[in-house]
Amino acid sequence: MSSLKILLIVDDEPAIRLLLRQYFAGKFDVVMLDGGSQAMTWLLTHTEIPCIILDLNMPDMSGMDVIKAVRASVMYKDAPIIVLSSKESSADRIACLRSGADDFVVKPFNPEELEARIEALLRRIPS
Repeated sequence: MSSLKILLIVDDEPAIRLLLRQYFAGKFDVVMLDGGSQAMTWLLTHTEIPCIILDLNMPDMSGMDVIKAVRASVMYKDAPIIVLSSKESSADRIACLRSGADDFVVKPFNPEELEARIEALLRRIPS
């Protein structure tokens, strides 16, 4: 079993998943899923709390629905969630944050900035 924290990447764009896996390999135990329903199934079968990087626009279950489901769960209600989306309106960002996302990053993005945002969120979680 890895001692690295889990980074759960949920995005239907293969290029984004691959970029994030390459960037975060060795820093996190990276799990890549391509939809919200896959993410919910994964969460049902795992006990370690991951940091979740989540797209909003996915074909099966929206990122907003995933945020609401995660926040409603007993086990994962405190999991750090960063939305990574091409939606850049202030209304979208506000809706995500009010629904329970911890941060919002607009695509295209700088992986180093995303890493800094993840580190900032993880500092508040006891090891």
